[in-house]
Amino acid sequence: MSNSPKADSLAQRLTCAQAYWQSDAGRALWETQRACLGPVVEGRKGGHSLEMGMGPAMMGMSLITHPIRWAPSRALAESDASLVCPPDQWALPDRCLDTVVIHHWLEHLHEAHHTLREAARVTADNGVLVLFGFNPLGLNGLTQRWRKQQTAFPWNGHWRSANRLKDWLAFVDFEVERVDYCCFRGPLSTACGVRWEAWGRRHNLPLGESYMIQAQRRQRHAPVQRVKFGLSAPIAPSSLGATRTGAPWSHSKSQRRLKKDSERE
Repeated sequence: MSNSPKADSLAQRLTCAQAYWQSDAGRALWETQRACLGPVVEGRKGGHSLEMGMGPAMMGMSLITHPIRWAPSRALAESDASLVCPPDQWALPDRCLDTVVIHHWLEHLHEAHHTLREAARVTADNGVLVLFGFNPLGLNGLTQRWRKQQTAFPWNGHWRSANRLKDWLAFVDFEVERVDYCCFRGPLSTACGVRWEAWGRRHNLPLGESYMIQAQRRQRHAPVQRVKFGLSAPIAPSSLGATRTGAPWSHSKSQRRLKKDSERE
């Protein structure tokens, strides 16, 4: 994977995105997203988590002992614990992670639904799957439509609505617990106003520049069906184990019959 053309393309896309996250607009967005993620992961305890992020690491506030970062190539791996593999073929066992965070990568992958399927596969039954995306219905979503020819991040991605990702999550048997919108600012503004941010977060208006989807595996309980034992017709006397066909059996009558048979002999 690290030497394949696909890996080189993903590595180049990730590298080019860092210029945005170092800008004023990118830092303001990252800070609001991290504040939105904090309540979700701060109290979670577990062995492992995975973050597949376009920007700087966001899981620093988590108490999970073994955080893992995904990287498209070895050159971009931040530590020996980094996961280097194709985005749609994670080298991890099923249901092994307590928290999985995908930060804007679904907007920059040709087969994003395969990556979401892998994320669902490795999330534990009691784990949480968190998705970050740019909101096409927000104020900056209109700007993104005007900039279709732009090749710079974030305008070069495929922005999907939260409802679209809800459908994708339902397909992999995950249900959305909550959708939070963040970063309320105008198209030409680089900072998220404190008053606008507090007002938008309080009412969770779908006008924020970004959204965060929190989802968990849909728990299915096997239906319990009672088995009824019955006979549609009387059992013949010759059947194995049959003692009667209709009349009630009497111990005293049986004893008298055996006595008469013995006297006749």
